[in-house]
Amino acid sequence: MNSSLTDNYKGVFDGRIGFGKRPALLIVDFINAYVTEGAPLFAPDVVTAVDETIPLLSLARAKQIPVLYTKVLYNKNFRDGGIFIQKVPVLKTMVEGEPLAEIVPQLTPVESDIIIVKQYASAFFGTSLAATLTSLGVDTILLTGCSTSGCIRASAVDGMQYGFRVIVPHECVADRHAGPHEANLFDINSKYGDVVGKSEVMEYLGTLQVNSE
Repeated sequence: MNSSLTDNYKGVFDGRIGFGKRPALLIVDFINAYVTEGAPLFAPDVVTAVDETIPLLSLARAKQIPVLYTKVLYNKNFRDGGIFIQKVPVLKTMVEGEPLAEIVPQLTPVESDIIIVKQYASAFFGTSLAATLTSLGVDTILLTGCSTSGCIRASAVDGMQYGFRVIVPHECVADRHAGPHEANLFDINSKYGDVVGKSEVMEYLGTLQVNSE
């Protein structure tokens, strides 16, 4: 039976969860390695996604909602990288003191932000992220970063499985190629969260009262 992709998923994988009451902005792996020309992980679309995230971060700060970042760091013996670093050896760039492993200057964290260090794709796997979000009373994750087919997808799946509403502003995530980017956004929107325009997220944040806690 031939049918369009939309028709095939209609009524089965087209639900929407919507925004909750207490969001946090999660910025996943927007590090110099992805925005530095000539670096092995450089992806031009990530440069664009970083720029798109700047006003979202500014509004999140204005509303005083929690802002959390992730970055990947390994011991210099790489034994904490397990099979992942064997599969993707380029990750051996991610060690303490390596400039490519640092968060991009356009989105520099401030003292009130939380930086989560991880070794695997998901922002949740082997980290304190779920406990931290729960302790902050967060029910909604505004998920930005890269790459869509890797760390964003893995974090979206785990975020949903930990009981959070996952909202992905599509302008604020990116990948090395449009194919996996679009395919993974489709899957996230179908099963794990809502993929929406950045303007919708900005509008939602605009309705929030300033969180003074």
